[in-house]
Amino acid sequence: MGVQRWEEGGFERLSPSISRQAVHGERMTIARIRLRKGTLVERHEHVNEQVATVLRGRMKFVLGDGEEHVVSAGESIVLPPNLPHAAEALEDCDVLDAFSPVREDWIRGEDAYLRR
Repeated sequence: MGVQRWEEGGFERLSPSISRQAVHGERMTIARIRLRKGTLVERHEHVNEQVATVLRGRMKFVLGDGEEHVVSAGESIVLPPNLPHAAEALEDCDVLDAFSPVREDWIRGEDAYLRR
């Protein structure tokens, strides 16, 4: 696969307010996601465990039946598989997301919740 140079690669524009870079390995996906302030990621769930690390900005995550967490730059949140969740960018954000297993739905283009 070689070396991924994040700063050299372009971002895939998913919507006017969300862009993404992703690397898929055999057992995991890592993605760098940029969200503009005010962006809402609608409630969704997936079979993947997710670790979201905010590199810049602040994100609000709403988990399950309404449990809320604000995650700031330098902080991470762990989301177990199959947990319904939504997110809101409280500021312009860069987020590094790690998923296990691989986000096969993204590879197949089944990521409409990010493209709205």
